[in-house]
Amino acid sequence: MTLADRLRTALAAEDHAPVLLPGDSVEPYNEGEPAPAAVLVAITDRSEPGVILTLRTDTLRRHAGQVAFPGGRIDPDDRDAVAAALREAEEEIALPRDAVELVGAADRYITVTGYAVTPVIGVIAPDLDYHPNEAEVADVFEAPLAFIFNPDNQIQASAEWRGRQRTYYEITWRDRRIWGATAAMIVNLSRRLRWVA
Repeated sequence: MTLADRLRTALAAEDHAPVLLPGDSVEPYNEGEPAPAAVLVAITDRSEPGVILTLRTDTLRRHAGQVAFPGGRIDPDDRDAVAAALREAEEEIALPRDAVELVGAADRYITVTGYAVTPVIGVIAPDLDYHPNEAEVADVFEAPLAFIFNPDNQIQASAEWRGRQRTYYEITWRDRRIWGATAAMIVNLSRRLRWVA
């Protein structure tokens, strides 16, 4: 069974563990409906798979310097979340759309900043040549699934944010701090896929 087939089987299982509550355990501060967004969870097809993550530039207006999946808002021209995730990955790190073997969409995650994010899972060849969009992405790196999916490495923390106590997850891999919505989606995926690497 290929990696993509294993992921599809795990994603389709109905007996997965409960996922995190949306919004990092607090209600979003935005009024109205959350804005639709999508990210690409690109998993490398190797004996010890990893996931591709980006380090956002320090000059961005929002979430500067944070680790994230490639992704963003779903534009009116995007057919769906899958199309948006593939477009954003191509724009941000020059990952060709046809280089991604689609697996499917995972549980939607609602962020405290008012986005409803659909993680789109895909399998890619290892060691592709990425070209980060310098305006948005400072670096592209691969973190091993065995590490980031290990509950021992998923640390729960809390901090006050906008006058409320916020509980969130963080994962530190090498010198990279993965936290907030990205870490929460990783925790969700580790429970949903029950990954054993």
